[in-house]
Amino acid sequence: MSFLRKNYENRIWEIAEPAIQSEGMELVCVECVQMKSRWIVRLYIDREGGVTIDDCALISDQVGDLLDVNDVPPEAYTLEISSPGLDRPLVKDKDFVRFIGCRVIIRTDYKIDGIRNFKGLLKDYQIGEDGKKTIILDLAGKIFSVPRESVVEAHIEGLLDHR
Repeated sequence: MSFLRKNYENRIWEIAEPAIQSEGMELVCVECVQMKSRWIVRLYIDREGGVTIDDCALISDQVGDLLDVNDVPPEAYTLEISSPGLDRPLVKDKDFVRFIGCRVIIRTDYKIDGIRNFKGLLKDYQIGEDGKKTIILDLAGKIFSVPRESVVEAHIEGLLDHR
């Protein structure tokens, strides 16, 4: 991931999260994608019971104004606000804890026991005394311990309703 993209995502998170939380919602994920002539800024929001189109419109208005005032990104951009959907990304520690027992898809930046793309049951999420975080996965009866820092992407596999 480019430094610029990551920098924008972090800055947008800082700007957007307080406004989203003030409306009783959670910021799940921020994605920035650079196109030829503009940036695509995607924010995924959620709340207990799910979000509506009206929720997305409200957050779009508020966050759009905040991004403009803060000049982030400084180039032209399109803002997209939506629900995380059935394949909700797992970003924060609490996401992994919340969805223990669900089927997940996890991609790592290096192979672990010969595997980079894991698809299985999220059995546990552990934080050791040393602060190291480990995702415990069950892939057809075989247990894998995946270091959290190795995860490039993680999301729910076809979540029906686990709220």
